[in-house]
Amino acid sequence: MEAIKKKTYFVMVIVTFIILITSLHHLILQKQSPDVVLEELYYIPILLGALFFGVKGASMIYLFASLSYLPFFFGGWATTFLDLMDRLLHLLFTGVFAFLAGFLVDRERKQQKELDKERYLANIGQVATTIVHDLKNPLITILGFARRIREGKGKTESNAEAITDSAQHMQRIVNDVLDFSKPIKLILKEEDLRNVIKQVSDSCRTKAEQRGVPLFIDSSVHPLNIVIDSFNMQRALINLINNAVEASDKGQEVKVTTEAKKDYLYVSIKDHGSGIDKETLENIFTPFYTRKSGGTGLGLPIAKKIIEGHKGKIHIDSKKGAGTEVIIELTYQKEIEK
Repeated sequence: MEAIKKKTYFVMVIVTFIILITSLHHLILQKQSPDVVLEELYYIPILLGALFFGVKGASMIYLFASLSYLPFFFGGWATTFLDLMDRLLHLLFTGVFAFLAGFLVDRERKQQKELDKERYLANIGQVATTIVHDLKNPLITILGFARRIREGKGKTESNAEAITDSAQHMQRIVNDVLDFSKPIKLILKEEDLRNVIKQVSDSCRTKAEQRGVPLFIDSSVHPLNIVIDSFNMQRALINLINNAVEASDKGQEVKVTTEAKKDYLYVSIKDHGSGIDKETLENIFTPFYTRKSGGTGLGLPIAKKIIEGHKGKIHIDSKKGAGTEVIIELTYQKEIEK
């Protein structure tokens, strides 16, 4: 529907432009100023028609412009034979121009479409290769320990535990792929962001305590009410805070700060770990790109997808040896387009 409205708007603009050119031409010739010509201006709407609609659009605009121009071949407008030839040549050249411009635009679009298709297929191949690679190691582990159980080797309990851990790892990979591949469905309601942050910190505190990483929450004393999907926002924040905890050594603090700005709510997750190198930082939101052993490379892309689904922004600032800060901006809007 939006695309139809946009096309209709462009058509109206182009048609109005042609009518304006024809009217000006008519007024100028009425005032006995034949030396002032406006034929060349017809190239502009024809070019616009080609750019927006290709060869078909350019042809339709050319026909409409030609019909608008036809009255100047008759009556008092056609003063001499040279005038008639000039106008005929104008119609011929604008027709050739309309065809060539539309043809080139259509060819460029076709080439771009084929290129996009090739990239899409290449991406599918890359994704399939990555998924198979990530699933291969836990699958090998499962088969190996299942063989040990069948042959009566090792302790059954430890063998079963290894199989369970590998199966859960495979399940996590599959779930991450499914979460990333499908659109995020947001169930929106007004929440106090401070409560969401508290629930997230409670979920992450166990891991932080196990690693000896202090987790500090610096939240606003005033309510931070905003329309969000609390469940999905918690998923995104848990992923980001856990990453910060995992990047920190024992005793290095992870600090989560929330603050109300003029037009948005600000959330900062800062660690004092070893930082991120330039290559990793450039590819940090690329699906399946990871430097962590056992990671799927989908945690950050999913978090980014959730935050952008809320019309928010996420930015990561990091330097090697100087820690990392994740900055999230969430707007105060009361309604989100679906």
